[in-house]
Parts: sequence; structure tokens; C-alpha cells
Amino acid sequence: MLERSLHFTAGRSSGEVSAVFMRPENARWLMALAHGAGAGMQHAFMTGIAQFLARRAIASFRYQFPYIEQGKRTPDPQPILINTVRCAVAAARECAQDLPLLAGGKSLGGRMTSTAASQEALAGVRGIVFFGFPLHAPGKLSDERGEHLFNVRLPMLFLQGTRDKLADLSLLRPLCNRLEQGSATLHVVDGADHGFHVPKKSGRTDDDVLEELSRIVALWADGV
Repeated sequence: MLERSLHFTAGRSSGEVSAVFMRPENARWLMALAHGAGAGMQHAFMTGIAQFLARRAIASFRYQFPYIEQGKRTPDPQPILINTVRCAVAAARECAQDLPLLAGGKSLGGRMTSTAASQEALAGVRGIVFFGFPLHAPGKLSDERGEHLFNVRLPMLFLQGTRDKLADLSLLRPLCNRLEQGSATLHVVDGADHGFHVPKKSGRTDDDVLEELSRIVALWADGV
């Protein structure tokens, strides 16, 4: 398997950010993969899901947002995040022009990807994958963060845990149902929280969950 660290320009004011391109020998897809708000592309979930996706013949281009690259804790303003998504998609496409392209990410990374796509098409992207869509803040039930999804003209896969405090399923399910017919697929991971951790009493491990997530992504991608 090819694994390569690189940098790309995230915009005139943001400078260069880091990325890791991982391509298995049998790759059939490439995913531009953005991290969540609290940790960068080297977080255990990000490295783990990249490895499990590779086992399912999905290459990945996981990348940093500028604030993480600069050692800051507070996310960049939304325009900078969105521009970084666009630059990352373009950089990913250059890494593997022979592979069909998906985009998405963990929590904030997924939401910024869909926000970018709702404003202007992401060139070459055939679908968006959300690893825990952050529909609302903990305890503040609302689906306002999902309003932009109605302007996304791509198939979308929502991977959500039943214990996710940032996406109450009683709000997310009807939101997905209201989206254009066939555009949204919701897969629920029993017992998983927002970080896709499961309780020991479930009899499952975090790797079991990563295996489930990668399997569902591969099956969904085959239908895109």
C-alpha cells in the first residue's frame, strides 16, 4: 500500500496544510477526508478509518484545517474551512486522477464538506460521507444545521451512533426523509457515541465499529 505525506495550499491567507494520501493496491475509490473540530488528521479515529477504508479498496486523502496546522484549538471561520475543503478536493483529485472521488469527514469536517457543496459543486465529487453529522449542540435539539443539505445535489451517506449527543435520531431521521428522494442514506450504529466508541458491555470493540463503517461506505459507494 502506498502512503505518502504531503502539503497543499489551503488558500492565499491560510498557507500550506498537511495531508496524508493512502492508496491500497486494489483501490476503486478515493475519499477526501476531513477531521472533526477537536482533533486533527492524526487522531485515532482518522487514522483508523483510513486503514479500514483501505481494506475495502477505498483510498483516502485526509487533511488538516489551517487552525490545527497552526496549533490552535478554535476552528477557523467558516469561509476558511469551506475554502480548505475545496482546495483539499482539488489536491486529492491530483493524487489519483484515475479514481472516482468521494468527500466527507468526521463531524465538523463532514458538515463543512456538505456546506461547501451546497454553495457550489465540488468538482469531480460523486458523493458525501458523514462520520457523525453534528446536527446540533449537546442538549440543544434543533435541525437548523441541516438546512443547507437541501441544496446539496449529491448522494449523501449519514453514519450515526445511537448514543450520539450531537445528532438526535428523532430529528435526523425525518430530515433525511425530507431530502430529495434517494439522495440520503442513514446507517445507524447501535451503541456508538459521537466518536463511534461503544460500551464494553456491548461485546464490541472500536475496531468492530470501524469495520462496520468501512463496510457500509464500500457498499454505498458501489451504488453511487
